[in-house]
Amino acid sequence: MKAVFLDATTLGNDLDLAPLEQATGGMVKHDATAQEQVSERIRGFDTVLVNKIVLTREHFENCPELKTIAVVATGLNNIDQEAARDHGIQVLNVTNYGRSTVAQHTMALMLALATRLLDYDRDVRAGRWAQSDMFCLMNHPIMELEGRTLGIVGYGDLGQGVAERAKAFGMNILLGARPGQSAGEVDGYPRLPLDELLSQVDVLSLHCLLTDETRNLIGARELRMMKPDALLINTSRGGLVDEAALADALRTGVIAGAGFDVLTEEPPRNGNPLLAGDIPNLIVTPHSAWASQEARQRIVEITARNLITVK
Repeated sequence: MKAVFLDATTLGNDLDLAPLEQATGGMVKHDATAQEQVSERIRGFDTVLVNKIVLTREHFENCPELKTIAVVATGLNNIDQEAARDHGIQVLNVTNYGRSTVAQHTMALMLALATRLLDYDRDVRAGRWAQSDMFCLMNHPIMELEGRTLGIVGYGDLGQGVAERAKAFGMNILLGARPGQSAGEVDGYPRLPLDELLSQVDVLSLHCLLTDETRNLIGARELRMMKPDALLINTSRGGLVDEAALADALRTGVIAGAGFDVLTEEPPRNGNPLLAGDIPNLIVTPHSAWASQEARQRIVEITARNLITVK
């Protein structure tokens, strides 16, 4: 195996990459690669490891030796999969590595929004508590999660992890059918058509991949179907939600709050509707839900096992 890793620093600098070195028999490692450098750097290699680098049909045509692409992540939207199939290139990815950390982050967003944690922290720092005429502040409504209904769209490993933790908080769980999925029951939880689900949930959490079918899955129409005190959480993929529609919905009180770890452009060099300063009860984190050291090390180890199977 002759392998090259194009963007190793996207995994951080605190990991043991020995499993990848052993699986590939030694690999060329680049900390980062600009898109215009990709063709030059993959030429002559039969195996390419990437995280977020985009690989296209043109790259495959210019590198006939390429046989395997190992994506050191779950999402495959940076790989032209149809072109890879046309060129007989096997594409591997990593699943079931981030259940604990992503579910933890999802619950953290949910809890922070429900308790208005950041709003109260800002009020204290602004001196509003010190100016209060009573012992506490109660100027932001607090939602108890116990007894509330959580809707989960995407009941794979991550969605299951969130369901387990939400159940421990006493929440009721409903599942939403993605486009093309049938309604029914999974693990004892009802799975409902999305239009039927939206009006019933107090919190909606998204855990599905971005595809042509799921792009803008939640838009202005769907947001209007939700309760006015509902919360929307997205720790999955930017593009699942129409961001401009969500920004308007939060400003006008169509829903009560949202927590996002993902945006359509990452990093958001060209701005984003959700980064405006006037949106109430919105938390945006920088695609960090996956990034515990433990989870990132699991990515390395699973990628190594994947590569060993194709030797």
